[in-house]
Amino acid sequence: MKKIIFLLIISLGLVSCARMGSPDGGKKDSLAPKFLFSNIDSTRINVPRDIKELRLYFDEYVKLKDVSKNLIISPDIKYKKIIPSNLANKYVLIQWADSLKANTTYNFNFGNSIVDNNEGNALPYFNFAFSTGDKIDDTFISGTVDDAMVLKKKNETAKDNKYVVGLYPVIDGKTDFKQKPGYMSKVDEENYFELNYLQKGDYIIIAFEDENQNSVYDAGKEKVGFLKEKITVADNVKGVKLKLYPSKKSFKFVESKPVFGGAILAFEGKPENLEIKSISPQLTDYKIEHKSKSDTVNIWFNAAQNKFDEKASTQLDFSFDTPQKKDTVRVYYKSVKDEFKVENKGGNLLVPSQDFKITANLPLSSINTKDWKLESDSVAVNFTAKISEKNPYEILVSADFKPSKKYSFTVLKGTVNSYFEGLAKSYKFEFEADKPENYGSFVIKKLINKPKSKFWIELLNDKYDVIYSKYTNGESISFTNLKPGTYIARIKVDENENGVWDESDFANNVVAEPVYIFDKQIDVRPLWTIEEDWELK
Repeated sequence: MKKIIFLLIISLGLVSCARMGSPDGGKKDSLAPKFLFSNIDSTRINVPRDIKELRLYFDEYVKLKDVSKNLIISPDIKYKKIIPSNLANKYVLIQWADSLKANTTYNFNFGNSIVDNNEGNALPYFNFAFSTGDKIDDTFISGTVDDAMVLKKKNETAKDNKYVVGLYPVIDGKTDFKQKPGYMSKVDEENYFELNYLQKGDYIIIAFEDENQNSVYDAGKEKVGFLKEKITVADNVKGVKLKLYPSKKSFKFVESKPVFGGAILAFEGKPENLEIKSISPQLTDYKIEHKSKSDTVNIWFNAAQNKFDEKASTQLDFSFDTPQKKDTVRVYYKSVKDEFKVENKGGNLLVPSQDFKITANLPLSSINTKDWKLESDSVAVNFTAKISEKNPYEILVSADFKPSKKYSFTVLKGTVNSYFEGLAKSYKFEFEADKPENYGSFVIKKLINKPKSKFWIELLNDKYDVIYSKYTNGESISFTNLKPGTYIARIKVDENENGVWDESDFANNVVAEPVYIFDKQIDVRPLWTIEEDWELK
């Protein structure tokens, strides 16, 4: 009987010790865990290079939250084990296999990953540093990282950003950008960063949006910002400002696929000059459509005239030649069922002072407007029509459209042609000219510090889709007949005037062309004209 009572007492004691939560009704814990000591001596210098673990003790049970996303070790150490992994513990353990570097300061930046077990209170931006030399490097670089392409609104934080900042040491004038940066830091919710415990010397500084969280900048996939000149750390460096821009993709072939009327070749890297030729004897009559700096090449041909098998795939080979690369690609073409057609994609209300637009699903080679009809209340209306110079898929119909008037427009079969197709049926479009009082305007009265070269001024929606755009070098710019809504204004400068905005190219130390964001949203209302000056800084 005594033995049974003794076992019960022991069991109750174990249950009591294992419980780490607050008693029901107790005061809620609002304090972060407190660091007590580590397995490394208090001076944290002259740490043996063959040490293989770091053990950090705390005053309460802790867990590691999203440690793979938060923990940054500078210089990088490939750790093989980390505790706690699932269950809470009163210490954090990191183990590694490799020996440490001589005379080097190591910094373990846990971000906000160390939290208490009860309430999840985080120990904010906890760092632990030690040195294998006789001193801990204590210089730092601090600054901010912002996305150059978006408007940062008041009281808006970058809570979910994946921005990181890294330093690459410049050794004998050279830097290895294929490796992880020598030092790294996460950017906090206020877009602020600090790179701590730095060894004095020259560095290249880079910020990027680490989407895949591999701690290495992936060109063409992640936004990037950097300083063109090296940064020298002899003392603390404060106030570094980095802006993130889309990054240039390396040129490569991506895929090919059949489409109605031909095939598409998709590339990356915006090739400026791209020469495509068929090297298949069964395809000799074709048209190539490629706009300079476009990633897409359209190849148009008539499958029936070339007697391609409609039920099986036909192997078609093409050569491509660019300044970057020469190669061949293959398309397995199988007929795509569809018809040559035109449609009104703009809706049934025509915006004042705009042309009526008809869009085809194939590029247009010619139109014959002689027998087309534009009517209002069964009365003929004079008009002109032409293929758009900017968009070969679009027909622009100009006329003196009267507000609130309803119109019908007839396009006859056989009067619209693509390279290898003619329109096989007639179309009749019904639409109404909308009233000007349903629209608003936005006017830049004066653009102060206007760029010397041409630029695009864009009005964007809240998803940063371009809704309106003008390519200009004017000091005063007007947008009229805008649909009511909230817009963001952005300027992208075409410094080299090649007709394309060029992204950042970190590998070649080329920064993106300038971008400016208007510092407040534009609320367009019917019958309102918003007038602003805009100083570019």
